Amino acid sequence: MDPKEFDKSQSFDREAEILKVLGHPVRLKIVAGLMSQSCNVKKIWECLGLPQATVSQHLALLKNKGVIQGHRDGVEVYYQVTSDEARRVVSTLFTAGPCG
Repeated sequence: MDPKEFDKSQSFDREAEILKVLGHPVRLKIVAGLMSQSCNVKKIWECLGLPQATVSQHLALLKNKGVIQGHRDGVEVYYQVTSDEARRVVSTLFTAGPCG
């Protein structure tokens, strides 16, 4: 075992926050969907079959944690994944086979 694996000076705060925010099934679905294309709130809640208020709450949390970012196009806001860490986690979850 490499002694650096348990180095007290290493901080895993950001990584832990990413895992926490992705730990909810709705947020995981949102991030997975946004990895392929940017979408507005209406399209997201229609695809998920959830109320707009629910989706908006999850989007706000993802945005506050730095996982996604919105950009305005007229009256609509389109969201996209901006966190490389979140992209790696979600990609790993959906591409790893049964043995990793």
